[in-house]
Amino acid sequence: MTQTTFPTWPDVAPDLIAVAAGRAHADTVIRGGIWVNVHSRETLPNHDIAIVRGRIAYVGPDASYCTGPDTQVIEAEGRYMIPGLCDAHMHIESGMLTPAEFSRAVIPHGTTSMFTDPHEIANVLGLAGVRMMHDEALMQPVNIFTQMPSCAPSAPGLETTGHEISPEDVAEAMNWPGIIGLGEMMNFPGVANADPKMLAEIAATQRAGKTVGGHYASPDLGPDFAAYVAGGPADDHEGTCEADAIARVRQGMRSMMRLGSAWYDVESQITSITEKGLDPRNFILCTDDCHSGTLVNEGHMNRVVRHAIACGCDPVIALQMATLNTATHFGLEREIGSITPGRRADVVLTTDLATLPIDLVIARGQIVARDGECLVDCPHYDWPGTARNTVHLGHALTDTDFEIAAPEGANLARANVIGVVENQAPTKALQVDLPVRDGLVEGEGEVCQIALVERHRATGGVVNGFVSGFGYGGRMAMASTVAHDSHHMIVVGTDRDQMALAANRLAEVGGGITVFRDDAELALVKLPIAGLMSDSPAQQVAQDAERMMQAMHDCGCDLNNAYMQHSLLALVVIPELRISDLGLVDVRKFEKIDVLETPT
Repeated sequence: MTQTTFPTWPDVAPDLIAVAAGRAHADTVIRGGIWVNVHSRETLPNHDIAIVRGRIAYVGPDASYCTGPDTQVIEAEGRYMIPGLCDAHMHIESGMLTPAEFSRAVIPHGTTSMFTDPHEIANVLGLAGVRMMHDEALMQPVNIFTQMPSCAPSAPGLETTGHEISPEDVAEAMNWPGIIGLGEMMNFPGVANADPKMLAEIAATQRAGKTVGGHYASPDLGPDFAAYVAGGPADDHEGTCEADAIARVRQGMRSMMRLGSAWYDVESQITSITEKGLDPRNFILCTDDCHSGTLVNEGHMNRVVRHAIACGCDPVIALQMATLNTATHFGLEREIGSITPGRRADVVLTTDLATLPIDLVIARGQIVARDGECLVDCPHYDWPGTARNTVHLGHALTDTDFEIAAPEGANLARANVIGVVENQAPTKALQVDLPVRDGLVEGEGEVCQIALVERHRATGGVVNGFVSGFGYGGRMAMASTVAHDSHHMIVVGTDRDQMALAANRLAEVGGGITVFRDDAELALVKLPIAGLMSDSPAQQVAQDAERMMQAMHDCGCDLNNAYMQHSLLALVVIPELRISDLGLVDVRKFEKIDVLETPT
């Protein structure tokens, strides 16, 4: 493994000064573009950028005085020169790709900096898995900053993970070269109640002078929210409405507004800026979760910026929220996020600020993409066998593992049902009367079965319940070893035989996603690394994912990006109702509840 080392500003200051003063020639000059200055919120035509040793030495109307015969000249030809885009909060594993292949996918979209929280792999492989992600991240030709995961498990006592993260792990990771802060603090009840473990993780981060990521998923903006803010988290991406965004910035947090594959939370919150007139410097754009199909077919942070502009945001303000605001939040304003002297030369050329076509991408002074094609190598980490053999069921499953017994003598059973909400992370807690046949409760209509299958310790455990909203029909099942955040296995289906087939298939291939109908496999996405990621190219994974989503559609599901909804059904830190290896969880109360209501 070779990690990319990049010289610091002090390392190259003599060269920057020499080029800016005209005593030396630049390595590269971008000539004749419109400088989008996110510090002053201006667009300045007919400007040049001079670059030496991967950093910007000069930005001004004429760099000819520091252009020599060996200087690479890039003609901007009147195009806008914008800073490389930054994703402030994301999980690489959710792209189903390794850091290398994720980088290869997003570089052509103008993303040059990512702030990643690998808490998915932390739940499966613990600190060792985080280190693997961190090390591959440092090998890439763009900037990937790692946030040390804070919550594995995300809700202690309500789920069991493959490994746990401790305050000692957090303190150790704060010394790693690529660690930028603490990943999203999802255990908001723990912080609000001054849980010693959560406060120890926050304290280790703050004492290291790094940023504490937030995750406050409750709609309650009363004392619990106040207590959470007082505990130390510096940002939050779980807001879904204007009031959420305003509450966060008023309390000194940064409001991160996300547009992922399934989360559409920008439009409902950006009115804080466009209508209420709040200071946009306290707002940040991010993706949170994007799967490979979105990356290949729609884009990454360029997609988010375009969306913010379409929602009425001024283009330069939208760019601020995807560049400088992010850099400032993480203490990197003097390193990335703008086209100004000393900063890393991360520059994107585009012909239009509103639609944001990405013509040319420069990262650390090197051309890395042109016209949608990645032009650089993205090195791979040598993932060991321990990271590739992570699905352990204990025994081959059968239809009986998915049975839900009815109360004796009942013809109907009232069930607590997880209600999926399209394009949002929260679910609804529903109660539905379901039929009983041969002593077993059966799904009916919109309601089908869901199971959480333990896959870390080969316990053979299966927790069964019901879910509504996917629209499935016929004899089918879908299984996934991506099951945020504990990442056991989620199986959803209308037929118990099909559920067993799907679960056993994923054990056979070492993890991934599969869809079965009438005893035949319609689609398979192999995710051999931790059951979460593939080291295949994004285009191939995206094609497999598209077949998977088409299979979901063929089974009756018309939800937008329904796979993301499926993968979050075990996320026991977002209301209202979830499933874990320990049972059905009411996240409004952080309590386990019965699948079937007791007859009165």
